[in-house]
Amino acid sequence: MNGSLDPGARRAILDAVDALREDSIETLKRLVRCPSTLGNEQSALNEMARIYEGLGLAPRRVPTVPAELASHPGFSPPLISYEGRDNVVAVHHPRERRGRSLTLQGHVDVVPEGAADMWATPPYEPDIRDGRMYGRGAGDMKAGIVSYVTAFKAMRLAGLQPAAEVQMQSVIEEECSGNGALAAMLAMQKTDAVIIPEPGPGLDALYTAEVGVVWAWVTVSGRPAHVRDMQAGVNAIEAATIIAGAFKEYEREMNDGSRIHPAFRGVNHPVNVNLGTIEGGEWNSSVATRCRIGLRVGVMMGYTAAQTRADIERLVEQAKQHERLRGAVVKLEFKGFMADPCVFDTDAEIVRLARRSYAEVTGGSLRDYPATGLTDGRFFTLYQDTPVACFGPDAVDIHGIDENVGLESMHGITRTIALAMAEWCGIEKA
Repeated sequence: MNGSLDPGARRAILDAVDALREDSIETLKRLVRCPSTLGNEQSALNEMARIYEGLGLAPRRVPTVPAELASHPGFSPPLISYEGRDNVVAVHHPRERRGRSLTLQGHVDVVPEGAADMWATPPYEPDIRDGRMYGRGAGDMKAGIVSYVTAFKAMRLAGLQPAAEVQMQSVIEEECSGNGALAAMLAMQKTDAVIIPEPGPGLDALYTAEVGVVWAWVTVSGRPAHVRDMQAGVNAIEAATIIAGAFKEYEREMNDGSRIHPAFRGVNHPVNVNLGTIEGGEWNSSVATRCRIGLRVGVMMGYTAAQTRADIERLVEQAKQHERLRGAVVKLEFKGFMADPCVFDTDAEIVRLARRSYAEVTGGSLRDYPATGLTDGRFFTLYQDTPVACFGPDAVDIHGIDENVGLESMHGITRTIALAMAEWCGIEKA
């Protein structure tokens, strides 16, 4: 039954995790070799289907259908079509349910590698140096996915299996909308708890809270001219940067101490506004006709994505009155994240169990981490009232150059998940 774990079973499970260590590293390599950026997730999804089959589970595809999700408060406006990019899930059913059900969830999508020539080794060719694996997505969050599948595999190797339903969900678009997680969550039966092994910021960490995020896109159409008549034109690139600059004062306001939720006390500058992309112009000797910028705006608890959207609309409207934008046409769109902030219940039993299991297998403690980014954990917390333990291995330079994850840390997280799953779900002979 769920509760304290038999010492013999505990030892057998941990020994099995240790025996699978090299296997887990090879599995992570295969996943990192999948260049699963937005729209290109198929190779990673197919790899996850093979992994689930290797666990003796039957994978099935869960499509993300905007028309079915659009009325849900957690839905974000999509960036591209979802055709051919279905999420992959699998479910373990016990012979006799005696424990509590669990979801193990992770995202396969990764952010673009950026300037590949700046990487010490190619971003999609995993490389191990000083006990760390380098590669795009190694930390965020393919190592976490490997941890949860290896934990389940170890239990089977020990001749055991969970005595409760265990769902595994591999989803897309955690990095830009979360719609994959929303689709999978709604398609599956609600479980008693969720574990999401998202990476810690250079240390093993447990997420206590996370900001919300809104993505906005501003397209400025100016008035082109030859550079010799530059003053007669309206430079769309300059106009777009003026609009982007209008958000700096807003960012300062949002980081005022009176606005910061207690979960973020002591965190420097938790609400960030980022000018993430810019594209425009057509010729060095022509006044730029058009420019498009992409903005990411953070949302603190006590505020909503809808309120932030209204703020963005107001700021853009005000910026349009700038003298350098006279004659310009400005178009504002919202595509991608429209995500509310979230505070996780760190007193939930699954969270306490994760902390205790981690301490048992590592001798250390999971560091509390109020995140200035966001995870898919918000869906289960905000819209399903399901307790979430979001914790993972130490990763460095995620979204940057030479992203990497500590393999010893990944192994510790695997051991933690294995023990937590065994105690939460209970065990029976495989």
